[in-house]
Amino acid sequence: MKIILASDHAAFSEKQELVKYLSLHHEVVDVGTHNSDSTHYPEWAKKLVEMVKSEHTVGILLCGSGIGVSMVANRYAGIRAALCRDEDDAKMSRLHNDANVLCMSGRKNSIEQIKKMTDTFLSTEFEGGRHQQRIDQFNNLGE
Repeated sequence: MKIILASDHAAFSEKQELVKYLSLHHEVVDVGTHNSDSTHYPEWAKKLVEMVKSEHTVGILLCGSGIGVSMVANRYAGIRAALCRDEDDAKMSRLHNDANVLCMSGRKNSIEQIKKMTDTFLSTEFEGGRHQQRIDQFNNLGE
């Protein structure tokens, strides 16, 4: 599976660990940031979203809180970015919401929690049915 990753400086080290972890079993594309210098999370979220849309795959965004990147990503039609704090959030974001971008906090979650949420997100299939009807009501709003 191809997975697109991005973060700002606040979650750079967590992203680097996640890239190494995921590269063992997946094709990983790291769109940045590529160092821990202060940077702006919207530019990285935008790069990730554009690639997720063009490649028809999933993405993982990290920033200090996870909030900023999720707000940016959700501005785009067809993107369903889920800010997840635990494995249950990651599971439900896929099961009921067919999330295609997982957003997490580099400051509030340990790397082990981040790996577990990622594994859950990637291994959970969308349930469809009534949940698809709900997604259809909002999926093409925005940009």
